[in-house]
Amino acid sequence: MTMAIPSFTVETRTRASTLSAVAVIALLLLAFAAPLIVSRGVIQDLFFILTMLVLAQNWNLLAGYAGLISVGQQVFVGCGAYTMFGCVILFGIDPVVAILIAGVFSVALAIPTAFFTFRLYGPYFAIGTWVVAEVVRLLLARWKALGGGTGTSLPRDATRDMMGVGMMRDLFGMKASEAGDALTYWLALILVVATIGFIYGLLRSKQGLGLAAVRDNEQAARAVGVDARRMKTLVYFTTAFMTGIAGALIYVQKARISPDAAFSVTDWTAYVIFIVVIGGIGTIEGPILGVIIFFLLQNLLADYGSWYLLMLGLLGIAIMLFATRGLWGLFSDRTGIQLFPVRRVLKGGPLNLTYRGGPHG
Repeated sequence: MTMAIPSFTVETRTRASTLSAVAVIALLLLAFAAPLIVSRGVIQDLFFILTMLVLAQNWNLLAGYAGLISVGQQVFVGCGAYTMFGCVILFGIDPVVAILIAGVFSVALAIPTAFFTFRLYGPYFAIGTWVVAEVVRLLLARWKALGGGTGTSLPRDATRDMMGVGMMRDLFGMKASEAGDALTYWLALILVVATIGFIYGLLRSKQGLGLAAVRDNEQAARAVGVDARRMKTLVYFTTAFMTGIAGALIYVQKARISPDAAFSVTDWTAYVIFIVVIGGIGTIEGPILGVIIFFLLQNLLADYGSWYLLMLGLLGIAIMLFATRGLWGLFSDRTGIQLFPVRRVLKGGPLNLTYRGGPHG
């Protein structure tokens, strides 16, 4: 007896994503070689792009996938930066090691923060995160050991002698300052790869399905057994860890810190939201496109003073009105191209199986 049994497979990979994977590998190889072939100024620009991309991807994970609209992510940037400074200045820890410690301390800060902010919803959650960031900023401004309200600088020998700099000077003949910039650039590149890789893996997993369900309709997600609070807590702590590491790395490169700079809502939250909104919230590709556009606009319009911020705001409003899913969302809707596809597609058809019935076959 021949039976036609439907056979289906669930796929997420597309032809465009396969081709993009090859291009990404080639681009990463070129990016890792960049400090050896381009000027120090270019490396500093690339470092800015990479660190802003990490912040944008984390905010996008928090808001675009978990539905937690935060305007207080600067609290983890500042916490990570000040933790790194404290480890280096007060305890003499190598800055590279201090960067990892900064991520752990950011998670430690996120625990009491989540206890209060997760009791709030919608715009109240957003305001609550901003209030928490301001409270932490005011507390750190009173920390005299790290400069109080005026801030402080890293010891010159801390960055000159940090882990890996000496080896790079010997291998590539770089000056100490060039080696320091190259090292922080490579760390930022590794952090970008780790961040995007983690987010992509999460979204392709069962937890990713639960996260999407929570974002779209939390009550319905709870009804089918999804632990919404657990998913949101996981995302919140993960973004705190990654954002704290990014903040510490940024201020290793800057080597100077103050409460107003480290907890700047404009630099570490408003710009990040702009990047995600114009690129496309709820997509991995959106922040990548958004950070490139933001960097170009910053270089083209920065000389216009306050008009620069006004033009950024007008551009953001225009995109929200006419391309609600951002520029990448508009492009993807018209072309169907997804470089990091997470949507599951059911493919397949009837599979003919032969069954020989009876005791004698």
